[in-house]
Amino acid sequence: MKKNIAALLFFAAGAASINAQSYENRFERPLSEVLNEVSQRFGVRLKYDVDTVGRALPYADFRVRPYSLEESLTNILSPFDFKFVKQNDKYYKIKPYEYARRTEADGEKMLAYLSSLYADKDAFEFRKDSVRKEVRQLLELDEYMSRCVDKPTVRLSKVRKFDGYSVRNFALETEPGKYVCGSVYAPLAKGKHPLIICPNGHFNNGRYREDQQQRMATLARMGAVTVDYDLHGWGESAAQYEGKVHHTADAHTIQIMNGLLILEYMLSSRKDIDKTRIGVNGGSGGGTQTVLLSVLDDRFTASAPVVSLSSHFDGGCPCESGKPVQLAGGGTCNAELAAFFAPKPQLIVSDGGDWTASVPRLELPYIRTVYDYYGKGENVTNVHLQNERHDFGPNKRTAVYDFFASVFALDAKAIDESKVTIEEESALYGLKRD
Repeated sequence: MKKNIAALLFFAAGAASINAQSYENRFERPLSEVLNEVSQRFGVRLKYDVDTVGRALPYADFRVRPYSLEESLTNILSPFDFKFVKQNDKYYKIKPYEYARRTEADGEKMLAYLSSLYADKDAFEFRKDSVRKEVRQLLELDEYMSRCVDKPTVRLSKVRKFDGYSVRNFALETEPGKYVCGSVYAPLAKGKHPLIICPNGHFNNGRYREDQQQRMATLARMGAVTVDYDLHGWGESAAQYEGKVHHTADAHTIQIMNGLLILEYMLSSRKDIDKTRIGVNGGSGGGTQTVLLSVLDDRFTASAPVVSLSSHFDGGCPCESGKPVQLAGGGTCNAELAAFFAPKPQLIVSDGGDWTASVPRLELPYIRTVYDYYGKGENVTNVHLQNERHDFGPNKRTAVYDFFASVFALDAKAIDESKVTIEEESALYGLKRD
């Protein structure tokens, strides 16, 4: 009864404005007014991350579907390039259109489409070869690489020794006078070691944070040489460039370029690297880079993207989606790009508190089907932490340790983060500062 009364009041309140509309004024009404009435009509709360002031909606009431809130919102918001994001049955956010973010339903449709393009290894390999070339072209990677110095200067700090590992900072010249800075964590034991390249994500304090040092040093204590480095425009990189260069399309390519240049430097300058065991591992934006690096360089033999992989989210920062790589091959997504790593070992770490919540249901089955084309379905694994959120916490790090211990024959007995010395940020600088 109350719903019927509310509906009658809604129609009564809107009657005057509806009567004032006509074909001549395109049945136009203020957008804020229409949204307020929709909120009342369907009994939901709308939160605005957009400015509706002064915006008018043509054919306003004709866009409302009395049987569907979401169809109504779609019709009302699309002329302004706005979208809605459902939080729960009674709460919706109104946000600007995001080209890098879609819904799980969109991801499901995308994976079904991609699956229709290949049904066996040969068809998949044909698709992979084509898309990988297009990704490289869309990144303009070769053009950026052509700007790099032929014989780069490398500045190295003194080696600092700790319990079972050492740390040495570096500054590797990329473009003339510009450096990518990072640190190399290495086992104290002699012999050939696997190498793990660790691109950084958007976590507070970048590569200098405690959990980053814990992961890098623990993997080194286990027997791997690990390398991390600044995001473009973060850390020491920020001091070399003017403005907010991280939030540009250039950052997308430069970060990948830096990862490839560091890989090349490590393989050419160190004699203790086992070139048959080359890993890549990063979280969040570093996970996006992890996948892209594995697409662009065949020398990687194991990959572990953490809290990043999705069929419906490309990464909201321009450093992850500033170049239109998702348009390669007529349309792709990070799940397909990760599948290109088949049949080599790959760990996908996901959680229930971000866009990776769909991995067990959507992305993992799709990628495993691709691995099955090679008879290696067991080589792609997922550690899903349903009750956790977007971070690189202890359980996520443990999953990474266990994975690399297995695929690279590292010493699992050395997994003990209490043995790691957490250094001050300044101790990790590759460039001297005044």
